Amino acid sequence: MKLTSYWQDTAVPGGDHRRTPIPERVDVAVVGGGLTGTSAAVELRKLGASVAVLEQHTIGWGASGRNGGMATTGLAIGFGAAVKRYGADRAVSMFRTYNDAIDSIEKLVAEHGIDCHFERSGKLTLAYRPAHFQAMLKTRKALADLAGHEVVTVPKAELHRELGSDFYHGATVDPLAAGLHVGKFVHGLAKTADGLGATICENAEVTALDRDPGGGHVLQTTRGRLHADQVLIATSGYTGKVTPWLRRRVIPVGSFIIVTEPLGQDVVDRILPNRRQASDSKNLIYYFRITPDNRLLFGGRARFAMSSPDSDVRSGQILVKAMTEVFPYLAGTRVDYTWGGLVDLSMDQLVHAGERDGVHYSVGYSGHGVQMATYMGQKMARFMSGDAEANIWGDARFPPVPGHFGRPWFLPLIGGGARVLDAIS
Repeated sequence: MKLTSYWQDTAVPGGDHRRTPIPERVDVAVVGGGLTGTSAAVELRKLGASVAVLEQHTIGWGASGRNGGMATTGLAIGFGAAVKRYGADRAVSMFRTYNDAIDSIEKLVAEHGIDCHFERSGKLTLAYRPAHFQAMLKTRKALADLAGHEVVTVPKAELHRELGSDFYHGATVDPLAAGLHVGKFVHGLAKTADGLGATICENAEVTALDRDPGGGHVLQTTRGRLHADQVLIATSGYTGKVTPWLRRRVIPVGSFIIVTEPLGQDVVDRILPNRRQASDSKNLIYYFRITPDNRLLFGGRARFAMSSPDSDVRSGQILVKAMTEVFPYLAGTRVDYTWGGLVDLSMDQLVHAGERDGVHYSVGYSGHGVQMATYMGQKMARFMSGDAEANIWGDARFPPVPGHFGRPWFLPLIGGGARVLDAIS
């Protein structure tokens, strides 16, 4: 069993940038070589800016290469909650932004010929309790009435047409969601940015970020120093001490995944006959899908802990048990990959993007980063180039996490609360 991401292990990097010299000066320095950073670099080069992408490890090493490879519709807080919190007009605008974000991936894939198995296979949201399915019926009506968006609800009696399991109590299908090989996608974006003239610097951790008295910013990295007129922080769940204001507002939560051995065609046809991107309605969610080579990817918030080799192994054991609870006929199936990564939650579970002390940022994807990180990289590039309306999230208040100044000591409390809610809801 490999303790590495399946996506990273089965993608060929577009280049080796571990020794690329750090430039002395650029228009924009992008900190983070994931989906936000690489898509921003592509867009900035199209807009004519000189760009350096500074990645602590290698392209796609963080959340962008450790997720489920799902580009799904809908907000992290749910459409109904968004309507109650922000009003119908604002909630509809937010919801449609996620659809636009999936479209942005499709356009990038087509425009730049990125071979990443992008497919509009649809999203399957599964009801963990009967009451959750009743809530789905209300959401279906609200989406149709307020947003003109049609989804299909599937009662438990008909669920086998979508899922080979009796574990759930119904589902919603949204056909606009997509799946992709996210490792190939992020490397494809980096290769595109490189081809357009961006400078990609791997193994280049930013250790200090300061204002230059003469204008712009000075960034010290482990491989050299550079000056940038503008800076975009694109570090998501790996946001650290170089940007303490952001660090206080980002909750890094471990999300863990296992991937099985390749399965027979009859087995994958039974698990997910329509190849949807699936997740359930628990607070400690399970999410799963079929990979391009017929493996089952199964993930979830197995433990509210940071990712490490030991933590990933223990989380993998929990997920194997969960997988066979949902799909009993997979008992004894070999697991080839187990890994973890950090999801960047915000207190309100919204995306937050804007500028603070002259430094731009986009973080807080709250488990919906494949599409929204890609989209916001493009949008922040335009925002930084003078398009004030490009950032839809700019007016959202960004509250800090009380008592959060370093390591997230409060994660076990959050996990315990989520387990209680799942038990009683």
